Amino acid sequence: MPRTRALVLLAVLVGSSVTGCKLADGLASGGSLTQAPGTVAAPPIAPAEARNELGALQIAVRGTMDGYSRDEFPHWDKVDANCDVREQVLKRDGQNVQTDAQCAPKSGTWVSPYDGETWHKASDVDIDHMVPLGQAWISGAKSWTRERREQFANDLVRPQLKAVTDNLNEQKSDKAPDAWKPPLVSYWCAYATDWIVVKHDYGLTITVPEKNALAGMLDHC
Repeated sequence: MPRTRALVLLAVLVGSSVTGCKLADGLASGGSLTQAPGTVAAPPIAPAEARNELGALQIAVRGTMDGYSRDEFPHWDKVDANCDVREQVLKRDGQNVQTDAQCAPKSGTWVSPYDGETWHKASDVDIDHMVPLGQAWISGAKSWTRERREQFANDLVRPQLKAVTDNLNEQKSDKAPDAWKPPLVSYWCAYATDWIVVKHDYGLTITVPEKNALAGMLDHC
């Protein structure tokens, strides 16, 4: 990991509570990467660093979906007694979010970064995996342990989870950037950077068309 990224992540972890200390242990051991409520993900990396990480990604032929199931990636783990990861992202990405005793959002405002649309009901947004579970499967996760796939599907530290307009999440499905991009062109830089960070940190491969698409999106930075 580049020194700048390491320092940023360290700062995030140091600012956490005792649960944050457990998070640091998880990072070292490959365990869970979910955060304690109230902590935040590390900020985006610079475009130049993203280009360096893009160049370091291994190129490979895209694998098959043989054996894939979303059940292979246990997701929406609990982050505390009431809230799960999905609910945590809804609280993190929304404004003035009010929840009930079970942590279910009852009101709030969500602005989808993919299209800039504003929503006032949690049912209008989905939690998108930046690198979709199926895309991860065909680019290396098929050989992972179930524990590591669970870590990937619930990662609140890296830019892996976003609250977005629900139908865009459905359109994206398991597509890589050579097959799908957010309609909001001004978000392409951030989208490409986040995609690269996740694939780099998890050691996932990319295809040549995927790499070319990401490089083109970084031109919008």
